[in-house]
Amino acid sequence: MIYQLSVPAAVPGVEEIRILEWHGEPGATFENGDLIVELETHKAVVEVRAGQSGVLRAILADAGDWREIGVRLALFSDSAADDMSAAEGDAGDLVVEFDVT
Repeated sequence: MIYQLSVPAAVPGVEEIRILEWHGEPGATFENGDLIVELETHKAVVEVRAGQSGVLRAILADAGDWREIGVRLALFSDSAADDMSAAEGDAGDLVVEFDVT
């Protein structure tokens, strides 16, 4: 199955977040609890951690980019063999954990 990672509404009142650093490239595997990406608001740094295992298939926003809440940042799948054509439609939401520091 294909999953999307969207900009989280992690901090109340924040409308957009800047991508600081990706912790993997397409093809990288993540386990539950692994750090996926660090994001920044005007007030806080947000660490996005995997809430399930998966494979990073595509990064849709580069480090330094600002994105609005809810916009797709990346695509993941359960395995590297999953068909990416499902990404054109409605991908499921990736389960993530947020640590605001």
